[in-house]
Amino acid sequence: MTSVPLIFRQSDGSETPVEVQSGRTVMEAAVMAGIPGIEGECGGSLSCATCHVYAPEGFEAPGDYEADMLDFAESPRRETSRLSCQIKVMPELAGTVFEVPA
Repeated sequence: MTSVPLIFRQSDGSETPVEVQSGRTVMEAAVMAGIPGIEGECGGSLSCATCHVYAPEGFEAPGDYEADMLDFAESPRRETSRLSCQIKVMPELAGTVFEVPA
């Protein structure tokens, strides 16, 4: 499997680069790297909203169920809000910056 570099940006502007194998989820990458603010309490089963991130502008929109779950996120919802458990890591995501809500 291909290793894909991703970046997690905290609300203070600090960035943490991570490497994750394609096929995993962005949430798994964050949890394995110990990224603060990404808990993934449900283990990626789309039932908790504790893996909320802000994706880059123009990123794929969430599906209907994911959009409904985003209403339960603790942090403010934006147009670019996604649950990171629903984003599969692919080589095309190399270098993508995901913002972790405050």
